[in-house]
Amino acid sequence: MNRDEIKKFLSSFVSRRKRTIVVVDFGNVEKWKYGLGWRVGIRELASLIKHFTYGRRFLRRFYYGADYGSDEKSTNLTNWSKYMLRTAELNGFQVVDKRVKYVHSVDNVHGFEKKCDLDVEMTVDLIKERDNYDNIILFSGDGDLATAIKYLKEDYEKQTIIMSARGHIG
Repeated sequence: MNRDEIKKFLSSFVSRRKRTIVVVDFGNVEKWKYGLGWRVGIRELASLIKHFTYGRRFLRRFYYGADYGSDEKSTNLTNWSKYMLRTAELNGFQVVDKRVKYVHSVDNVHGFEKKCDLDVEMTVDLIKERDNYDNIILFSGDGDLATAIKYLKEDYEKQTIIMSARGHIG
């Protein structure tokens, strides 16, 4: 899209902002840096999202894997996770987090991979809040919400726009 097309697209949401939910699957968004060559920041994302929705915080949802470190009994977030969650809150997002799991991996140089799947939480929230929105803006692209999106379109006439980076749509 060129600059004029982007402006036209964003202005088309002015009348729909009160009835649009934005879902940010930050675990996927964070991986866009590999395809884009630059990192997508939370502040910049929040600035963009203001074009799609405003007012009710629960319509700006930020899903993030909270890292407490490799000790399963730890109750202290890592500094990076504290920063990410606080930044999301300060930028007007309703934060939904879930503890990251450390899974042993012989293929990883560190001996483990971090895993955190929030697809069920996103699906439940979209269905639970369906009376509060008409439009969905989904920042993800891994395809895991395809069934939920299809259901919401067919049974509730919800319109969805998926934002993703080239090479990250599943």
